[in-house]
Amino acid sequence: MNLFFHIGRYFMLLYRVFARPQKHSVYMRQIIFEINNIGISSLPIIAIISVFMGGIITIQAAFGFNSPWVPLYAVGFTTRESIMLEFSPTIVCLILAGKVGSNIASEIGAMRITEQIDALEIMGINSAGYLIFPKVAAAVIIFPFLIALSMFLGIWGGYFMGVASGACTEYEYIFGIQAFFEPWKLYYSFTKVIVFAFIITSVSAYFGYNTSGGALEVGKSSTNAVVYSSILILLFGLILTNLFLNR
Repeated sequence: MNLFFHIGRYFMLLYRVFARPQKHSVYMRQIIFEINNIGISSLPIIAIISVFMGGIITIQAAFGFNSPWVPLYAVGFTTRESIMLEFSPTIVCLILAGKVGSNIASEIGAMRITEQIDALEIMGINSAGYLIFPKVAAAVIIFPFLIALSMFLGIWGGYFMGVASGACTEYEYIFGIQAFFEPWKLYYSFTKVIVFAFIITSVSAYFGYNTSGGALEVGKSSTNAVVYSSILILLFGLILTNLFLNR
């Protein structure tokens, strides 16, 4: 019953977020601010992880494909498919759930316990829409660009580290990342990213918005936001994978 209580309260909060918008000019300023706060500040960690994970995937693939029956381009092909289909859309979003989700939950939770949200309500402002909608919109806008950058850096990191370590040749890798490319897989990947962006921001905002107590509860809300966002990312990743790839 506790699960259904939280599900119901979550959708009631979403209704408030999208039901009564404030001035569009105010929202635009907040969305631009949140794009910088959520997206641009996450670039360094995404770049570092993507480059090294691309190199790791390439070297591991080259180590596993030591049979003469496996074509030489399989290393580049495997790296591209792993990064494009799963690593960048899912693993990077799990990392963003930890960074962005905890930040959103703690920020809104701190506003709740210091009664700043109550002050907004007294002034007649839809606090749910004012605080949460710009974060959701900013994440849905900027996350696809972050994941596209992650894909590029992951494939480039695989090329650089694979060739530098002697795991594969330049020709084999480049031929492999071009072989049998299907554009609809990008549609699948970015659909997942948009869904994950909505989950991370809305679930984290839910836990922060409904924080009660003191500083200890803010920490608990931040932890719950990361845990439940990660679980939902994996759950919806499985659902979307079955919808797109189970043919």
